[in-house]
Amino acid sequence: MVTFSFRDFGENLGTRQLGQQARERLMPLLEGDERVVLDFTGVDVVSNSFADECIAKLLLTMPLAELKARTTFRGLNPLASESVLTALRRRHLAMA
Repeated sequence: MVTFSFRDFGENLGTRQLGQQARERLMPLLEGDERVVLDFTGVDVVSNSFADECIAKLLLTMPLAELKARTTFRGLNPLASESVLTALRRRHLAMA
């Protein structure tokens, strides 16, 4: 397993621009053979915009089942977790 630390981008992850930067750094790891730990330890806030741009837009390159198989989450606090889940649900429904 390889770990991708969102803390490297700050404690408060709030903008689409930052989400795009994180996604662009994350993509090469997802193209590898190892499972990727999406580590949010030390991150206080994840906005819906960041979550959509960074995490949910991954669904444009792979199906939800593949994303689930290739990643695991660590260190999400309840509010950040809700933002990520909401973004994934919305993006998945919009693509259906």
